Amino acid sequence: MLRVGLTGGIGSGKSTVARRLVARGAVLIDSDVLAREVVAAGTPGLQEIVAAFGDGVLRPDGELDRPALAAVVFGDDTSRKQLNGIVHPLVRQRSDELLAAAPSDAVVVQDVPLLVESGMSPLFPLVVVVDADAEVRVRRLVEQRGMPESDARARIAAQADDEARRAAADVWLDNGGVPADIEATVDALWSQRLVPFEENLRLRRPTRGGSPLIAEPQPGWVTAGRRLAARVAAAAAGHGRGVAHIGSTAVPGLPAKDIIDLQLGVASLADADAARDALQDAGFPARPDIAWDNPKPPGSAPMPKRYHGSADPGRVVHLHVREVGSPGWRYALLLRDWLRADTAARDEYRDLKIATAARYAGDADAARYAEEKEPWFDAAEPRAERWAASSGWSPSLD
Repeated sequence: MLRVGLTGGIGSGKSTVARRLVARGAVLIDSDVLAREVVAAGTPGLQEIVAAFGDGVLRPDGELDRPALAAVVFGDDTSRKQLNGIVHPLVRQRSDELLAAAPSDAVVVQDVPLLVESGMSPLFPLVVVVDADAEVRVRRLVEQRGMPESDARARIAAQADDEARRAAADVWLDNGGVPADIEATVDALWSQRLVPFEENLRLRRPTRGGSPLIAEPQPGWVTAGRRLAARVAAAAAGHGRGVAHIGSTAVPGLPAKDIIDLQLGVASLADADAARDALQDAGFPARPDIAWDNPKPPGSAPMPKRYHGSADPGRVVHLHVREVGSPGWRYALLLRDWLRADTAARDEYRDLKIATAARYAGDADAARYAEEKEPWFDAAEPRAERWAASSGWSPSLD
């Protein structure tokens, strides 16, 4: 199944998006609903809370007195962490039960208000963030929930800011307009991205990059590289030894195909094979047809690797899995860093990319585009090595 993390600041209209996704066929797991369910009257969760905070957090009918509990934990980090230590594991357990019960071809939307704040973003193959201007959110909280304006502003200020949410977002939904606008946006997201993503994920089918189309440098490439690298690292936990953003989109100022190249380091290809299923479940289907890099320098020993793509039709990814310290692993980092440092080499490579892409614009899979660039890479390898020796370069993931 495809698991989608849905989040957004208070008052952003995240629930509106969730309802629309359910109407289109998604299975919803709402963390707020579960957080209430696991501490309902008579549950072990409520018993733990009473044991920790006293009978004063109970209403006469035996239900949790939420305002009373909030007064106890508000502004007290120790009490808040104690409460979270009770509730969060119970919510995770219930979420896991609902996930296990969902159909294997489902799009499961997990509504997690503090997804960014809790560092959970890398655990989802796709993260959708709902946003609205802060003043719009304040107005909604005051008018729709009856919240005092000062409280509304304090609640907004206490949550993650836009920069943190944008860094976590694969999809950013602006919900500052009328309901019809966000419904149309969600409908397009469902049909154009979520449904094909789920099918690709289930069939272990990677999205292909298509014909070579060179785009101007985009600031979002760096953010996407970090976000995807964190997702790969989480999926390969126990087997990986670091993930780096490599390739043209990792070089500031370099035009490139809108593709994020990542390199997962492993101690051995046995570790790469052990991580294969987890990477596929995280949205990166394996490409067993690609198992080698072209040797550098030419005529040297072949460079074995494992290779994965992305099931997400909205973001093409090439994930190269190589042994740490191997020639292929080292060359990928060296080429990136040399092009970052050497303006003339970067401009030379830029001109080659643009001219070659124009010649092979009609290629469906960019195979001839890639093949024609190989002689340049062969000639670049000794130049990059000379730069490495003169600059004292050593491999780094950053």
